[in-house]
Amino acid sequence: MPVGPVHDRVLEVLKQQLPEKFRGASCQIVEIVIDFEEYLNPYSGQCYATRILNVLERHEQDVDQDRLLGVTDLDLYVPNMNFVFGEARLPGRAAIISTHRLRGITDYGGEQLFPSRVVKEAVHELGHTLGLPHCKRSSCVMYFSNSLRDTDRKGEDYCKSCLSELGIE
Repeated sequence: MPVGPVHDRVLEVLKQQLPEKFRGASCQIVEIVIDFEEYLNPYSGQCYATRILNVLERHEQDVDQDRLLGVTDLDLYVPNMNFVFGEARLPGRAAIISTHRLRGITDYGGEQLFPSRVVKEAVHELGHTLGLPHCKRSSCVMYFSNSLRDTDRKGEDYCKSCLSELGIE
């Protein structure tokens, strides 16, 4: 679900890639209007991710899906962190990811790595909704990303331990 500004290409990449990551689960793009302006911090220009997540949770019943993934190009933050790539309930049904910082510096892979970064963050946050905590394995998609380098280093898939925790082996 787009939240504020987001490129159609991002939504299409997720619509194509997520069913592969979740064993053929269906994925559809839904439109629900959310006034994100009220969650904007006027000093930093960022939006408070947790408040947007709360709004998404109130819209869960409006969509006929097991999970609701909000996707935005807004710069997100939570208290005590400069920014976040996304946030989710652990466990829960709603998550949000931001593409704002995933493009990165052009000479550091920018647009070439962007689609993979978007998929990684979506799979990561949806993993939280399934009850997965952060993983200590830096190659696992559930590894905490504090930077683009962390995101680029990890894979797009759950490690064996995380799959086991989900009951999948």
